[in-house]
Parts: sequence; C-alpha cells; structure tokens
Amino acid sequence: MDDVTGFEDISPTTLADVVGRAQVMDARIRPLWTPVPRVAGPAFTVRCPAGDNLMLHAAIHRAAPGSVIVIEAGDADFALAGGNVCAVAQRRGIAGFVTNGVIRDLAEVRDMGFPVFAAGVVPFPGTKKAVTPLNEDVRCGGVVVGAGDVVVADEEGIVVTPAGRADEVLAAARAKAAKEAAESLDDWEAAHRARIDKILADQGYAG
Repeated sequence: MDDVTGFEDISPTTLADVVGRAQVMDARIRPLWTPVPRVAGPAFTVRCPAGDNLMLHAAIHRAAPGSVIVIEAGDADFALAGGNVCAVAQRRGIAGFVTNGVIRDLAEVRDMGFPVFAAGVVPFPGTKKAVTPLNEDVRCGGVVVGAGDVVVADEEGIVVTPAGRADEVLAAARAKAAKEAAESLDDWEAAHRARIDKILADQGYAG
C-alpha cells in the first residue's frame, strides 16, 4: 500500500486493539531518542545477515519517500547504520528505520531528528558483503512484515497493518478513537467497574 493517509492520526495503542497482538512488535524495539514523532508509512523491507549491513545501505537509495525501512537483522552485535546513512535516508524522505538490530552515532541521529526504532546502540559497524533480496517478507520484533504493509510507530510501540487490510483497519481504528474521545472518564469508570465486578463475581470473589 503506497497511500497510508490517515494512519498518522491513529496511535499504535488504538491500532493494536484493532489488529491484535500478532501485529505488535515486541518491547525490545524502542525509539532510540525521545520525544520521537509518530512515524507512519508503507514498509520497505530489508534482511541483513549477522554482522552485515550491505542491503540497508542499498535500501536507502531505493526506498520511496515516505517509506519506513524495516530491517530484519541477524544479530545485535554490529551496527547496521550510523549518522551518515540516517542523514541520507532523511534527505531522501525516508520516514524512519525500524529494526531488531542496532545502530551507532546516536547523538548525530538524535540531533538530526531522524526516527529510529531499534534494539539499541553499538559503536562497531558490520561489513558490506551479503546480497539479499529487498522487499521480501521479514520478521522483525516477532511480526512478519511484507513490503507495503503499514507501519505505525511512536513511543507507545510499533504496529504493522497488513496492506490488504489497511482500509478496513483504518476505518475500525477511526471509529474506536472517535468513540473513546466521546466517552467521559466518569462513563468509562462506571462501565469499567461494572465489568470488573462481574468478572470477579463470576469467579466467586466476594470481597
């Protein structure tokens, strides 16, 4: 999916409730600097074997503006990218990186304001030898991500919407967000207490 208009207005929390746990990346992958802006865009997928970063360096020149580059890294021992790679990606309009691997030059990346969601930071780079196909399915943070899937990431987490479900998910997420916005805290509290008390009663709790 190339047009992801509307997803930038939906939080990962709301999307997660709509698409389910299987589409939510695990908590190891976090923004490397804060406050990070919300990132929303179609996935451009990359697979980098352990110790190698060649295909990410190739991808920044091939991904369309607005893309979120999602990298399945073979390890977290060697940096996939540094300040110059992130600067070129930013200049080319890439929305951000999401990876189960690590980067380096965090101070530079933070200063330029380029969003990177990753497992951490390591100062030593990988090699550039391994050629792998771009835009094939990858697994990142426990989620299978295909080219064109919609990635939404911010400080609340990272949610991937399959491209074929994008319209349906966006409509459901908008409806859920509107309903929640219209509900007062008093209404939410009353409904919440009733639901919790019923669960407790059904389990025989009398306290």
